[in-house]
Amino acid sequence: MSLLRENAVLALFACLGIGYLVGKLRVGPIQLGGICGTLIVSMLIGAQHVSVNSDVKNVAFALFIFSLGYIAGPQFFANLNAKGLRFGVLSVLEAGVVILLALGFAKGFDLDVGTASGILAGAATESAVVGTAQEAIGKLSGITPDQSNQLQAHVATAYSVCYLFGLITIVMLTSQLFPMMLRIKLPEACRELWEKMRGGDTSLGEDEQAALPALVGRTYLVSQGEGATIATFQSTARQLISIEGVKRDGQVLTAAPDLVLRRGDRVLVVGGREAVMDAGHELGPETSGVPGLDSPLAVQQVVVTSKELSGRSLNELRAADGEYTGGVYLTDIQRVDHHLPAVGETELRRGDTLTVVGARSKVDKFTAKIGAGVRQDTADYIYLSLGICVGVLLGMVSVHAGSANLSLGTGGGCLIAGLVFGWLRAQHPTFGAYPPVAAQTAKDIGLSMFIAVTGLAAGPDAGPLLRQYPVLLPSAGILMVVVPALLSLFVGRKLLKIEPPILIGAVAGQQCSTPAITAVSNVAQSSVPMLGYTITYTLSNFLLPLTGPILVGILGLS
Repeated sequence: MSLLRENAVLALFACLGIGYLVGKLRVGPIQLGGICGTLIVSMLIGAQHVSVNSDVKNVAFALFIFSLGYIAGPQFFANLNAKGLRFGVLSVLEAGVVILLALGFAKGFDLDVGTASGILAGAATESAVVGTAQEAIGKLSGITPDQSNQLQAHVATAYSVCYLFGLITIVMLTSQLFPMMLRIKLPEACRELWEKMRGGDTSLGEDEQAALPALVGRTYLVSQGEGATIATFQSTARQLISIEGVKRDGQVLTAAPDLVLRRGDRVLVVGGREAVMDAGHELGPETSGVPGLDSPLAVQQVVVTSKELSGRSLNELRAADGEYTGGVYLTDIQRVDHHLPAVGETELRRGDTLTVVGARSKVDKFTAKIGAGVRQDTADYIYLSLGICVGVLLGMVSVHAGSANLSLGTGGGCLIAGLVFGWLRAQHPTFGAYPPVAAQTAKDIGLSMFIAVTGLAAGPDAGPLLRQYPVLLPSAGILMVVVPALLSLFVGRKLLKIEPPILIGAVAGQQCSTPAITAVSNVAQSSVPMLGYTITYTLSNFLLPLTGPILVGILGLS
């Protein structure tokens, strides 16, 4: 341990490496996860009086919370509408209930503000609360620096225990108990809802693809239907197919909309598999590949920025006489950092990233109408640095409320700055590049380093606190998950009338629990629950980090 005490860099990355290794441990559907594993390992190492400068923690937390806001920004503002606020009731319910329960535990068991905040952060399985609560504790008046450090250590210790039990509870509730309580078989319910939304196969894993792909291209010999123009033929097929090439008398013709098909033409038809096969019945027999017709299709990721399209379903786009989707095929929708089913009833939101396939000219036309193509730019460090600076300055603004000075702190300020800067980037994709992979990596490494330094600092005080509350902390972690989850299940089903599979996903999202939605999706063998998860996940990512300073402020005034 003397080597770790003398080398902070070695200590930090040892905590990360060993912590993520421990986080890979899995028991049934429960996986500890890298963050919880890092916290446990860093607390054990920290108990041997190994530490890292707290400035590292502050920088890492600012990077994490800004990246979190940047990623969620477009969807956060897009969900400020009737449908988003309908699901937002669940996120508000989660935030309000966990604050009330934490206050109840603090008053009922005479807990200090650090322990109560750690219980809130762990039970809500929201790591960001650790940072915002610790920062708020550091600004409390009337306590010494040593007392402040001890209270901040209690946040981390209580968080580690409650997170573990809270994680197990939310995974078991959403993936196992809630389907039983709703009297549904989750795979069948998802399949029925998927069919209602006119979808396809939902059972593929991340490393699998369909043996019969949805998008195909086939060539046909025109022996019937001659005399129709390409535009007329495509319109008859409800724009589900497009003719991308025509070969006549050995010459390849441009597939213009007004080109009249003749008997003996060989045509390349691209589109959905069933629609292409149906088109073949109207054209003639299928032929083998025709030289010159096998033109490549472009694959493009497009960010939705159009106000006109936000809130419209894919069915509405397809019904718009081919204005948007003629000859262009949507294969994937990514919202925040999650993939949604590309089915007819899925509504688009500003900031969504669509993967489309089609002829280059048609893809370019489609891109220009709905938003902007995603370019693999390097990160705009000027824009990102400006955003973090604005967040830090915003967090320094304080409001006097009686004898207390209230402020957002670095966490709250950088979160709001990230939301705004991410939203601005979505509206104007020509500046402020922060590639999704880079943003996700920065968010993860920022949180991991913050948690590691926090655990090292909490290590020496962890033992006494755990011996003082050996039953209370696990019980609080379980209770503070069960109560808001059950309330949301009741409100979501009885009052908001949300479909059960989507509601289960929304409950996982209100806790920002990626392990829970992963377990739900595995049980359901479907991505349908993700439709509810992404909305509450985005809103809770904003609301839950603010609960830490609110709780500290209330307990600090009492």
